[in-house]
Amino acid sequence: MKQPRTLQEAIQYFSDPDNALDYMVRLRWPDGVVTCPDVRCARKDVVFLKNQRKWQCKSVHKKRQFSAKVGTIFEDSPIALDKWLIAMWMLCNCKNGVSSYEIAATIGVTQKSAWFMMHRIRLAMKNKSLFKLGGSGSEVEVDETFVGGLAANMHRDRAKKYAEGGHFGKTVVMGILDRQKREIRARVVPNVRRSSLQTEILRQVKHGSVVFTDSHTAYDQLKNYGGYIHDTVNHMERYVNGRVHTNGLENFWSLLKRNLSGTYVAVEPCHLERYVDEQAFRFNNRKAEPFQRMNLALSNILNKRLTFAELTGKNGETRF
Repeated sequence: MKQPRTLQEAIQYFSDPDNALDYMVRLRWPDGVVTCPDVRCARKDVVFLKNQRKWQCKSVHKKRQFSAKVGTIFEDSPIALDKWLIAMWMLCNCKNGVSSYEIAATIGVTQKSAWFMMHRIRLAMKNKSLFKLGGSGSEVEVDETFVGGLAANMHRDRAKKYAEGGHFGKTVVMGILDRQKREIRARVVPNVRRSSLQTEILRQVKHGSVVFTDSHTAYDQLKNYGGYIHDTVNHMERYVNGRVHTNGLENFWSLLKRNLSGTYVAVEPCHLERYVDEQAFRFNNRKAEPFQRMNLALSNILNKRLTFAELTGKNGETRF
């Protein structure tokens, strides 16, 4: 197959239902043998129902008919596979993000459906690597930022508390950047206390790494607890002191906030984590070809579900 290189080529290619289905089959079953998704069955001699574009297992059990969407983020979606793949292409490859209104206009669905689709795609972009960053002698930057409205737009009481220090009225996002691998890990954290920030470093960074941070007191015990080589830069005096700086993360924060304020405009704190995952995915795979970047996202769609009730908190669980 000739790999699409542009959005126009992707639309032309995936508009053919056979191409879209073949693409999904290659991703789900690389050996070419379609297998029943029921783990208790797993038969490999299923029958393809051409008119329905589904398969049917020869054993009799519940949900014996299944499509290529079963067991993925696309499951139970009435939206055609070609529309899903175009939405995924756009979200993976638009460096400034893409709004749900633009997705809705492009693929012909409602804005509400497009918004739900994008959050399901972001679930596939989440980095769940078990490998830690850094290593002996490797340089790692650690920093945090505040995401929220401008102080000028806050109620005067809230703006006063924010001016006094802390993150009152804003959400904290913490980032860790491995300079050698050029890989970033970012996530929403509850606060900027030592218990939150230092715990995340211990979980994500190998012992013996060279860690660069600002002069925030939450990082002052890293040498004692993590065996790290820790150096700081005081941003009240300077931003760069030789190799000691966090400018790599400052660049990422700039990209993230530009997307949040320019493309997505208003992001609720309960959904911010997925927008951070989206930006981190594009940053970590920025040198990949468009089709390759999309393949990387699609390789993480299996065994992941996000229902609308879960997304909106209508299942009784809090979203915060």
